[in-house]
Amino acid sequence: MTSLAELRSRPSEDRYSLTQLIEDTMTSFSHGGNRYTLPIQTTFPDTKGESVPHSFDGYVRAAYQSNGPLFSTLNVRLMVFAEARFMYRRLENGRPGDLFSGESLDLDVLERPWPGATTGELLARMEQDGSLAGNCYVHRDGDMLTRIPPNHVTIVEGSRHADAARGVLDKRVVGYVYHPDGGMNGADPVFLPEQTVAHYSPIPDPLASWRGMSWVTPVLREIDGDHAATMHKLKFFENGATPNLVVTLDKSIGEEAFRAFRTAMEAESTGIDNAYSTLFLGGGADVEVVGQSFEQMSFKATQGAGETRIAAAGGVPPVLVGLSEGLQAATYSNYGQARRRFADATIRPLWRMAAGTLAKIIDVPPGSELWYDDRDIPFLREDQKDAAEIQGLRARSIDTFVRAGFDPDSAVKAVAAGDDTLLVHSGGIPTTLYPEGKDPSALGASATARKPGDAAND
Repeated sequence: MTSLAELRSRPSEDRYSLTQLIEDTMTSFSHGGNRYTLPIQTTFPDTKGESVPHSFDGYVRAAYQSNGPLFSTLNVRLMVFAEARFMYRRLENGRPGDLFSGESLDLDVLERPWPGATTGELLARMEQDGSLAGNCYVHRDGDMLTRIPPNHVTIVEGSRHADAARGVLDKRVVGYVYHPDGGMNGADPVFLPEQTVAHYSPIPDPLASWRGMSWVTPVLREIDGDHAATMHKLKFFENGATPNLVVTLDKSIGEEAFRAFRTAMEAESTGIDNAYSTLFLGGGADVEVVGQSFEQMSFKATQGAGETRIAAAGGVPPVLVGLSEGLQAATYSNYGQARRRFADATIRPLWRMAAGTLAKIIDVPPGSELWYDDRDIPFLREDQKDAAEIQGLRARSIDTFVRAGFDPDSAVKAVAAGDDTLLVHSGGIPTTLYPEGKDPSALGASATARKPGDAAND
């Protein structure tokens, strides 16, 4: 019988772990009839991509400021969005009326939000924060507005009910807490009442009650992929504008000789300056291509697809951004259709939401609403042409109704509202219905129009 002391004195058993098995079986591979052992010295160094951090600073630094397709997409949105102005729009029976403004009205604060700024800069800041953070906070203090960094704000919600269950159903925003310097330097937070802050969140976050979501979030992988593709392209040119190579030496070559050979080859063959130069190898050395050229791996199509997805997430047709996939199918007709889609389905809804958000901190006259004025924007000039054609069709419709005997005022209202039930007939008979060749004034009372309920004519 073996004692406990004898068992302890025996050497421990070395077992072959799963990790060791993976390491031993994955450190070599076969290619082209040759066996290679890792690590292999190739002409391309090992490069790893960096993901965009999930924060406002990360979106700004690692995405907006360093990714061309994202910057271009957001810049198209920003340049058009910042062109609008704000005015008031009358409401008549719930229907929109004409735009108006005045010196005595509370629009100056939007025209000069802070010293040296205009409405365009206010809208530009709203677009940047709304796109990159999903939220923009604009605080009003007297006759001045202040844009608050979205990553320094906490939304405070409350309820009128003390009961927790009912409070959940009745919760609402009661204010905002501003953390100076992001709360990093120990500065006291500042509470801002709800009615003094305009919170612009164009895309609501489905996992939050009040917070918005950045449209950049769903395409973070595309941005990472575009970064990697750009890095691949850069490394391709840095290493001689040739596919990756594997260099093998005879097994009899010693380590010192191998290192000397590698140093000499990197000095004479790596880099743009050495591109397409003749490669000289000593005895026993062999070179084999293991990479692919841009044509072989459809590099342009691969990178272009990612760029298109980024533009699609931003609601901007690729042809407006100048991306390759959009330009391949670009014609004047396609550009016009893309511009109209962008204006109608992206920019105008954003203007509407911005106007509704800012109306909370602006004194809006009774019977009206804060609205945007896009009549002087060059990007929308073709829309103005279309609007003029539509106006001509409306004018012809009004003329037709009036000639048919309908009251002119009711004809205008019916055409503006698109509701024929608003038409009121005047009771007069249109001249086209009089007998041919007869003078309406000589037809007598029998030919005159009879109004409904007229006892003398019934």
